[in-house]
Amino acid sequence: MKSIHSRLLLMLLGFIIVPYFLTIFLIYAYTKNSVEEYELNNSKMQLEKNAEDLQQYFDDMVNLPYILYRNPDLFRIFTEGFEDSIYFDQDSVEKSIETFYLTRNEIRQLRFYLNEGKESFTVYNATVSTRKPQPELLNQEHIKQLFKSNKNYLIEPPHVIKNYNNAAIIPESDRTKVLSIHHKIKEVPSDKFLGIMTMDISLGEYSKIVSNLAGENGSSAYLINDQNEIMYATDASLIGKRVPSDLKSRIQKGTTNKEISLTKTLDGPVEGWKLVKKTPSDVLFRDVRKTATINILVGLGVGLLGLLMISFISYKISRPIQELSEKVRGIEGGHIEIPFENERQDEIGHLERHIKDMTDRINLHINREYKLEIENRRNQFRALKSQVNPHFLFNALQSIGAVALRSKSPQVYSLITSLSKMMRYSMQANQWVSVQNEVDYMKAYLNLQQARFGKELHYSLDFSDEVLESRIPSMILQPLVENFFKHVYEEGYYEAQLTVSGEVKSDSIYLVVENSDGPEITSSDLERLRENIYRSASEGTPLNEHIGLKNIYQRLILNYGTRADFLVDQLNGQGFSVTIVIPKELSDEPAV
Repeated sequence: MKSIHSRLLLMLLGFIIVPYFLTIFLIYAYTKNSVEEYELNNSKMQLEKNAEDLQQYFDDMVNLPYILYRNPDLFRIFTEGFEDSIYFDQDSVEKSIETFYLTRNEIRQLRFYLNEGKESFTVYNATVSTRKPQPELLNQEHIKQLFKSNKNYLIEPPHVIKNYNNAAIIPESDRTKVLSIHHKIKEVPSDKFLGIMTMDISLGEYSKIVSNLAGENGSSAYLINDQNEIMYATDASLIGKRVPSDLKSRIQKGTTNKEISLTKTLDGPVEGWKLVKKTPSDVLFRDVRKTATINILVGLGVGLLGLLMISFISYKISRPIQELSEKVRGIEGGHIEIPFENERQDEIGHLERHIKDMTDRINLHINREYKLEIENRRNQFRALKSQVNPHFLFNALQSIGAVALRSKSPQVYSLITSLSKMMRYSMQANQWVSVQNEVDYMKAYLNLQQARFGKELHYSLDFSDEVLESRIPSMILQPLVENFFKHVYEEGYYEAQLTVSGEVKSDSIYLVVENSDGPEITSSDLERLRENIYRSASEGTPLNEHIGLKNIYQRLILNYGTRADFLVDQLNGQGFSVTIVIPKELSDEPAV
């Protein structure tokens, strides 16, 4: 009994098959009655929930016109009319009306009736129609009913959308059914009647709530107002009509042997409305009984098949574990190139893939260490080739400058002096310097380039005093300026502008080098540039590509670690920018 196969066989027999047969018959008798009761209670709870949702929805829609009272420009047209207000701004008013129209997706049409001028206008598809006189509007059935009532609103049953003002903005092809909410607009606090706003809303939003009540089990649902008019029904032919006599009789009878009827009277803005759900008794409980019977039959079949399959299953589970164990023993013996199956999608396959990945990573690390050793030797060779005696060059430049003064060539002397400053500054490589020193070095370099390009060179340097006093590793900004001439001016973009700036934000220093109106860099080239900068040489980056940017990034990481950022990006499609973010203060100055 030590093998996994034999243990699994015993567990399947003792803990699955036997208990299953003992419990399945005990559960069936209890499940049948409890599930039937649950379905009935669930329907009642669903009716309560949908009733609350409907009340909340209509409460939101009925109160929506009160937004007008908070908009002075829009409310002023009701009190003073379009033409009489000295503050009237037609564009502002139309913008407010369009914004109100777009407040809810279900709003199909708005009508504004202004009692001041006995005229009205409509909004359809966020377009405001022209105003037309409508003195007879207050005599229309529902408007007249609202005007005489104490309520501020009236909900008209669903109907095909009407072209209230015969406006051209409503196409004749629009036959959408809408529900209209008419709302009185009154002056506060005098209660003076100012006009009426009508909202035509699509049935989609509240119809979802009613339709969800019916579900897909053959039930039907109805929303009936206090005038016995059907506001919505799963039978679309009844929407907008009065309740048929036979349906009214069935609702009054309630639950019978053939039909279960649940009714909920609504409150709030739809007080007196009724939400009704009717379900045939055999439909409600048919699926429950059928499911319970099928479960018994399936359980018996599964149990019998389980007895036959148990040995096969235990064998299939334990065999791959045994094979994997043998492969692991082979790795322990030093055989790393053992074949693993990667086609399995179960836990065994997952383990095999991870073990294979582990062996591959071991080989990768061996190769990486070898490549790093080669790279180090190449770097040492480059360092030997690039060594030059800077003192000799500096002294030679000083001698040439003296000859230039004696020859009365001050411009030559100025250029040699700039180059001399650059040579002296380069002797401070791998040291920490102030930003002011770095800026002076850039100015000397730009002075040389000014002699080359003349007035065509456009640049600006902008650094705050706090930044200039800060200390940074040397030669951080200079390579970025040199890149400007290499990739912009030398490529013929003489209208380009070089901007170098520095400022303090929070606890960080932001050093930015930008070139505007320069060559465009595509998104793919930018992504490849970033990949080459941020990837180490051992991971495949070409050794002679983007050396300057890559060197700056590596020095920042060496000196600041994760506290530094090196960001490269496009500049409005025409240009390029590099942003260096470093901590404002350091406790010490590590080697650069």
